[in-house]
Amino acid sequence: MATHPYRNRTLALAGVFEAVQLVQQVARRGMTDSAALERVLHTLFELNPPEDVALVYGGVGALQQGLCGLVDQLQGRKDAEAMEVTRYAISVVHLERRLAKQPAMLARIAEGLEAARGQANHFGLTHANVLANLASIYSDTVSQLTPRVMVSGEHGHLQHPDNVNKVRALLLAAMRSAVLWRQCGGRRWQLIFRRGEYVQQARQLLTPTA
Repeated sequence: MATHPYRNRTLALAGVFEAVQLVQQVARRGMTDSAALERVLHTLFELNPPEDVALVYGGVGALQQGLCGLVDQLQGRKDAEAMEVTRYAISVVHLERRLAKQPAMLARIAEGLEAARGQANHFGLTHANVLANLASIYSDTVSQLTPRVMVSGEHGHLQHPDNVNKVRALLLAAMRSAVLWRQCGGRRWQLIFRRGEYVQQARQLLTPTA
């Protein structure tokens, strides 16, 4: 993954933003695009990423929402909705570093995902049983780390079990992208001192020729 380092880092970070944007949609609206949900959850089962990280997400075109969100956040968009997405993304990146120091927890996640893969092959990625399984993996592992990702939204939506499962499954997918970002050389300090390079790369990826 060293051939296009900043391209790959930008794509993986956009993957984090894509996932947490969907978390926000579920929490605030009680729904999200089913194709986007399936696309994001699919990344959980890409455990051996290719040299071109875009392939993990189904191509650059599949990450347009995440890339736009990344540009907005790094350029300082300050409205409440954008700040909420940023808070989720930063929390996920922070928790990933804690998770990296928990080999037993990582092994449990890998084991759980292997079981979920067979279930997804049978039912489909967005089936309620699969979402419940992925949510359980998150609850039993990442959710035990602190500080937890605190999701805000409409009380009615967040009381619905299906929505809770979607949120947790999406946070697990966000964590997967955060792991990939770090594997590509991503570091938290870059979000402060090299944000311009991420913005430039994201803008290039948003062009039709990217």
